[in-house]
Amino acid sequence: MNGTDGFKTMAHRNTRTLGEVRSRCGMTLVEVLAVVVILGLLAATLTVGFSGVFGKGKRELARTGIGVIAGKLETYRIEHSSWPESLDALTTPTASPSSAYYVGKSQLLDPWGNAYRLVVPGPDQHPYEVLSLGSDGALGGEGEAADVSSINLRDMD
Repeated sequence: MNGTDGFKTMAHRNTRTLGEVRSRCGMTLVEVLAVVVILGLLAATLTVGFSGVFGKGKRELARTGIGVIAGKLETYRIEHSSWPESLDALTTPTASPSSAYYVGKSQLLDPWGNAYRLVVPGPDQHPYEVLSLGSDGALGGEGEAADVSSINLRDMD
């Protein structure tokens, strides 16, 4: 009789111990909320950090686009012995896709979706200036909203 009672007591004791172990493995609501708050703060910090990088990336894309357009303008001048009056001269219907100076209409848009501008003659005795007005689409501005120009491509940070 002792053996049987001892067996039941031992089995009961093991079951209770397993139950206690299972309940200790879970997380309380407070612990879950703390983890969610920490992850939210981490995500907000990364978002703010990456937004500056994305803005700088768009400015670099604008500089690259202006460089491509400047090269096509030089080719146009060689073939026609004059500068075009507008950037439309580099795309259809004025230019054919087989022309050396041809660019697609999508290449005439800056990374913010605004059209690049051409000024002929350019400022300070330059023959032309290709200009992106930045994220705000208006002359001037600072940071991401600052203009990007073919005149100062090498001088930009």
